[in-house]
Amino acid sequence: MARLVENPDLAFRLARAIVSDIALYNQDKVQEGIKDDSIFELMSEELEEGREHFFSRVSPDMENREHLYEKAIVDVMIKQAGKIESPIW
Repeated sequence: MARLVENPDLAFRLARAIVSDIALYNQDKVQEGIKDDSIFELMSEELEEGREHFFSRVSPDMENREHLYEKAIVDVMIKQAGKIESPIW
């Protein structure tokens, strides 16, 4: 069994990599979700699967591990979609 990540910086990098893969393999859904302001509803299954993978690799004792995954979603999926026309911005 692989060791669990205990370093917050490494955990955040892992979260960003997971979310990046989700965005890469679901580009059309990301674009549609941003355009329609429904990204979290549209991507709920993919984001939950990514969250479960992240939690399986990160120590449950790590403070704010839930926040790290959520921050990665915003940094990777939402901020990078800023060029997409949307009522969000």
